[in-house]
Amino acid sequence: MKLRTRVRPDILRRRLVWQCASLLLSYPDQGRLDTIDDLLANLDGDAADLLGRTAAALKAADPLQVAAEYVETFDLRRRSTMYLTYWTAGDTRNRGSEMHAFAAVYRDAGVEPPGDEAPDYLPVVLEFAATVDPDAGHRLLIEYRVAIDVLHAALSEMDSPYAHAVAAVCRTLPAATGGEVQRAQHLACAGPPAEAVGLQPFTLTVPPRRVEGGR
Repeated sequence: MKLRTRVRPDILRRRLVWQCASLLLSYPDQGRLDTIDDLLANLDGDAADLLGRTAAALKAADPLQVAAEYVETFDLRRRSTMYLTYWTAGDTRNRGSEMHAFAAVYRDAGVEPPGDEAPDYLPVVLEFAATVDPDAGHRLLIEYRVAIDVLHAALSEMDSPYAHAVAAVCRTLPAATGGEVQRAQHLACAGPPAEAVGLQPFTLTVPPRRVEGGR
């Protein structure tokens, strides 16, 4: 994905946060960490601190341990899944239509949805917002902020270094309303709806099974 045009400093700052978070929340890779260092050089304040804390934790640990903990955190635990529509629709027929809506937003912006990942996967949404269409991406993140808040709460309870990266994303969104806070708390306790039908062509296992060797 390529940047379209130059943007105002405040928008560029958000896009830098989203790009850093997308890289940090993707499957661990040393090349991504090197890129994050370059991006963080253009950020300061709370966002730089939060993203830097995640990056520092990943760089300080053994790469094999980091990879194993990533799989344990995001692939083997439903409560910390990064598939945003899981929290709004669960495994119901509504989830298929919600993922189609993500794909439609990408196509409207002139890009195809990724072929190797679901369109509602948070790192994909963040990359889209950072590098393709910041306005449309921002709207998607706002629309699914409850799911992002649930993810942040789960990661915080686990004392996961990834919680800081998600917190940085939350800082780019409007403050959560009282209703959104209550909904996030309810979802964290009760979980999403369940009805495993109607997900074609985006049928997934949640958590998904990662292919041997990573992404």
